[in-house]
Amino acid sequence: MLFSSYVPRWLQVLLTEKFFNACIIHEDARKNEKNIYCLDCCISICPRCLAPHSSHRLLQVRRYVYHDVIRLDDATKLMDCAFVQSYITNSAKVVFINQRPQTRQFRGSGNFCTICDRSLQDPYLFCSLSCKIDYLSRTEDGLSKFLFECNYLPLPDSGLDDGLVTPDSVLEPSCSTKTSSGSGGYDEVWCRALACTAATSEIVRKKRTSLTACRPTCPPVSEVSGNLMNRRKKAPQRAPLY
Repeated sequence: MLFSSYVPRWLQVLLTEKFFNACIIHEDARKNEKNIYCLDCCISICPRCLAPHSSHRLLQVRRYVYHDVIRLDDATKLMDCAFVQSYITNSAKVVFINQRPQTRQFRGSGNFCTICDRSLQDPYLFCSLSCKIDYLSRTEDGLSKFLFECNYLPLPDSGLDDGLVTPDSVLEPSCSTKTSSGSGGYDEVWCRALACTAATSEIVRKKRTSLTACRPTCPPVSEVSGNLMNRRKKAPQRAPLY
């Protein structure tokens, strides 16, 4: 990750912090995993450490198969998440904080993360928040247009959970690039995201052009299958009888 002076402290720590470690202050207590991030103090805390941070901006971090995710509704209060691939888990949209290591090299045509080349669905360009931030930090304008001023970020009204999303839970790509789930109360954030997305759409246009130029085109699967079927149905060629 290439950090610049324009990346705020709370964001740098969020991208590098190790969550779900046991809290050393409450090491003998149950459910002492540090799965809450305080943006004002730039530290991760466990639920038992909440009292001194009750008036601070707090972000709950969840985990899916050892990778940290946050709710998209929370992320859109802090930054423009357009073109970051979101997922649906436990009836809520989430985004990965950092890129995930790939177990094998993906081969074939399709859509890829601009930074780490992970396979994505159209029209996404980034697999995680860190990949988008990494890309924007290298541009001339940096992150100035993509970070929002957020003075109030409470924990969910439904209360804290353990933050662990099991592999049996539903985790599937979202089919929409909308940066808010539309659950109510986020119209202002959505409007701000739309204003910032105009600049990001230029990235889409350039990336689509480069993908078309660099990757060979293949005939559609239906056309290939049709040719194979027609070849099988033809009458066999036999030698003439003399």
